[in-house]
Amino acid sequence: MPGPTAGATGDTSTAPTTTTTGSAAAPGRTTIAVLGGLVALGPLTTDLYLPGLPAIADDLAAEPAAVQLTLTFSMFGVAAGQLLFGPLSDRLGRRPPLLAGLVVYTLASVVCVLAPTLPVLIAARFVQGAAGAAGLVIGRAVARDRFEGVAMLRFLASISLISGLAPILAPVVGAQLLRVTSWRGTFGALTALGLLLSLVAFAALRETLPPGNRHRGGLTTTLRTMGGLLRDLPFLGLVLTSTFAFGTLFGYISGSSVVLQHVYHVSPQTYSLLFGLNSLAIVAVTQLNGRVLARRFTAGALMLAGLGTAVAAGVALVLVTAVWDAGLLGVCPSLFVMMGSLGVVLPNSAAQALSLVPPQTAGSASALIGTGTFLCGALVAPLSSLGGSPSAVLLAVVVLVCALLATASYLALCRPWRPAAPGPEAARAV
Repeated sequence: MPGPTAGATGDTSTAPTTTTTGSAAAPGRTTIAVLGGLVALGPLTTDLYLPGLPAIADDLAAEPAAVQLTLTFSMFGVAAGQLLFGPLSDRLGRRPPLLAGLVVYTLASVVCVLAPTLPVLIAARFVQGAAGAAGLVIGRAVARDRFEGVAMLRFLASISLISGLAPILAPVVGAQLLRVTSWRGTFGALTALGLLLSLVAFAALRETLPPGNRHRGGLTTTLRTMGGLLRDLPFLGLVLTSTFAFGTLFGYISGSSVVLQHVYHVSPQTYSLLFGLNSLAIVAVTQLNGRVLARRFTAGALMLAGLGTAVAAGVALVLVTAVWDAGLLGVCPSLFVMMGSLGVVLPNSAAQALSLVPPQTAGSASALIGTGTFLCGALVAPLSSLGGSPSAVLLAVVVLVCALLATASYLALCRPWRPAAPGPEAARAV
């Protein structure tokens, strides 16, 4: 019988007393705040120390290119960590792997603070990224445990607001920290954040996957589960759609700084303003999608609209850089529309993919979604600098190709024109 129950973070809301299936109830604010902070830990880990990269190179007597490996290995760590913590959360429950990941994250951050050499720092960054991935992957799994349909999409949109602001604010905060401390101090701030989140999660987070819903077995079972998920063509299509859409985002993030400042000669302050506006576009559309659009349109229609807009913006970006040379007046609106379209594609693809799996495999499904996106981001990041000099045309081509691959994946594997099969709304999301 439905009744008030303690949710994922102890907040009381009207939901079924059993947690074997998702609820359509709106997510509580405590749940959003705690899990939003955990999901934001990944972007903060990646971006907070970036203003200190030159100082790291000087202090550790390393080449700037070698110092960049601290970023690359951190991203590979995030990808690998999701493959570890996602399946573990399906087997052991959500709470124990999350708390373990936060403890390891805090310890790895301490090693970063004390790192005497660059190889030690790179290794610690890998562990830090892998451990920090626990919050990212388990946060999505909790969404599948607790919610379904529009409620799940609203939850993902809400935590996306927090995680979307994190990469915008992190470099600014990091630069301010460098005014009062060294680059080691930025890792000290991450250590304090890891400790704080560990304490908050321990005190506030409640288990959302009951023992009866957990799968049994070891590595073989995990691999078999992931193999089964990847053989499900609609799920695979949504994973690939999310992966390539994230590639579009990371192509922009990695290439826009050098292109806008070196090709179009904008000042760092102007670049920060433009970056903030584009980030606001994706955050605002994500909220609009979860709170308004998802209630008025089908998930398939929203995905097609978002992907179509992304491709159109990519084509426009190629035209204004390679054909018409329209300058900033052509580039900036195209990038703004591109980022806004991802505010529809990214949360919808994740919500639909999770809707297709039962709660006992939500951790593994979340791991596959997250691993693909971060691996694609790590591979796409250097593409906009191929040839040794920044190129607006190359940036445009990279984001367009990723948008086309995302669209092709969705059309070919999800086939949204198919009649909806009978069953729960969540299963008909595609």
